[in-house]
Amino acid sequence: MTRRNTPPGIMNLSSRGRAPSSELAIAAPLPRDISVSFEFFPPETEKASATLWSSVQRLAPLNPSYVSVTYGAGGTTRERTHNTVSRIRNETPLTPAAHLTCVGATRDEVDAVARQYWAAGVHHIVALRGDPPKGANRYEPHAAGYAYAADLVAGLKKVANFEISVAAYPEPHPEAANAEADLDNLKRKIDAGATQAITQFFFNIDTYLRFLERARAAGITVPIIPGILPVTNFKRVAEFSKRCGAEIPTWMAELFDGLDEEPEARKLVAASLAAEQCRALSANGVNQFHFYTMNRADLCFAICHMLGVRPEPITKAA
Repeated sequence: MTRRNTPPGIMNLSSRGRAPSSELAIAAPLPRDISVSFEFFPPETEKASATLWSSVQRLAPLNPSYVSVTYGAGGTTRERTHNTVSRIRNETPLTPAAHLTCVGATRDEVDAVARQYWAAGVHHIVALRGDPPKGANRYEPHAAGYAYAADLVAGLKKVANFEISVAAYPEPHPEAANAEADLDNLKRKIDAGATQAITQFFFNIDTYLRFLERARAAGITVPIIPGILPVTNFKRVAEFSKRCGAEIPTWMAELFDGLDEEPEARKLVAASLAAEQCRALSANGVNQFHFYTMNRADLCFAICHMLGVRPEPITKAA
């Protein structure tokens, strides 16, 4: 994923969540080696379905490596996830990746879904432990199910030779004992057969770069793709960040201050912020990005444009 094993400038990164300007290099020529992927969630209503498909069609010309479809807590969106993945596979040129979790299903049930995906030509799985079902205070493994993501990865590899993505946490998972234990858990998932990792969203670039350095030192060599969340609703993201342990830098809160009733201004700030984050990471050797789209294409399309990821030009017939 990176052009170097150790991104330059890591030791000089500031504690304020930004690299020195000499390391950002965001005004440099557009990168030419960027690849992107997009995450969608299955729609609940007819209107939401229309929004999703409008977004899929808008982003498809950017030729993403793949597009993933999420899976609700406790398997609550299992059927809608499958239907969305199937529609992407059958009606678009995109390569879909389906989320699967350990929650609320036996091993046999999960394996059956995996075999169904493989037979349908869906060969990429995002394997996750999953969140507790609604109303539950903590995660409890199903008695007859896969206990944790590493177990799920190993089981999927027995079903078929899937490409498997797993989650990584630049800021440790809230349930992890510490950062070292969290990294050990990531390594177990990789050792079980995962082919790449996608990070939880983050906003301080040095947080990701230091995490990448630690992961490489621990012997994790697969791509660790930064998950990028364009912020359309700052208050909602701030609330979610508290639950998942992602830090909201003071400078970021200041950028959105006073824009609660200014949706268009918020979009401009959000696009600029995410594009700067990606360009700074690119300057440090990162060339793959996974975007959490929230089923909206406008911001992601603009950010990709600023990364040099654009539709192929249409060649006019002579």
